[in-house]
Amino acid sequence: MTWTDRILVFSAFDYGAVAALICCWVWIGWRIEHPAPGRPSVSALMADFRRDWMRQMVTRQPRVFDAQLISIMRQGTSFFASTAVIAVGGGLALIGNTDRLAGVADDLALGVAPALVWEIKILIVLLFLSNAFLKFVWANRLFGYCAVLMAAVPNDPEDPHCFPRAAQAADINITAARSFNKGLRATYFALASVAWFAGPLALVAAAVVTTVILYRREFASHSREVLLRLPADSGSHTPS
Repeated sequence: MTWTDRILVFSAFDYGAVAALICCWVWIGWRIEHPAPGRPSVSALMADFRRDWMRQMVTRQPRVFDAQLISIMRQGTSFFASTAVIAVGGGLALIGNTDRLAGVADDLALGVAPALVWEIKILIVLLFLSNAFLKFVWANRLFGYCAVLMAAVPNDPEDPHCFPRAAQAADINITAARSFNKGLRATYFALASVAWFAGPLALVAAAVVTTVILYRREFASHSREVLLRLPADSGSHTPS
């Protein structure tokens, strides 16, 4: 089968649906990480709290709580990375057995298509899962860097290196969280791309629904309202 034959296996609607999926993935990621100045996302609000955490760590003695918290974050990234690897392995095994998958699709009235079609549809899912795995692994590594920087913060608050070291730890922590969130978004869109098995319209619908869910969680959720809520004695200060 030539490349032309492979390209013609899919319709223009299929290519448009995949383009819509990728556009939704890129757009929601950009919108979350670059929110409007007056409408911060949950991720942006949490970045401020992470900086506050590192400033509070300077005077916290002992720092057992901080060490436990960063350890929990590393465990979370390890769990999701392991899950992504298992999912990728399952997808690769499925690619090697597309005949059975085609039979299942036929039983579910999803239509009859060459094995190449199912392989490419699975490949799209695997690409998102692989991206998620790489993001989770990098987030785990960065949380490890953050732990080292936290340990390097002097115990004496009067030390001139104390707060600069804490700020460095906060920046690395925020970068790790950003990578972790990217991995989660890639996982969400990997699940959305499974809808392509039901056709291009199902894929577009799944991409839009996933984007709406992510947008709501970041910009219109109850948790965001809680993060914006100020303590009673905070005066007129508002989160950045």
